[in-house]
Amino acid sequence: MTLKLSKLPNRTPIKVTSTFPPDVHDALTDYARIYEETYGAKEKIEDLVPYIVANFLDADSGFKKARRQLSATTSKPTTRSPINPAREGDK
Repeated sequence: MTLKLSKLPNRTPIKVTSTFPPDVHDALTDYARIYEETYGAKEKIEDLVPYIVANFLDADSGFKKARRQLSATTSKPTTRSPINPAREGDK
């Protein structure tokens, strides 16, 4: 049987702990405030960061080109492009 939809990718979240410089934390705090003003929904910084990173990676054409080249030269193919979590289920 052939389906139009291919098998879904692994969507198991992976926890990553990061430390940010004070100026980046301040910017993220401001981003969360502006997000709330814009959408009327309060979100924690730690909930916004994965979406911010995914959007950054999706917009970086140099990264995407290098990643395709990397996957062509490695034994473990990297077939998935960066997934924008917002596209998997908007909050």
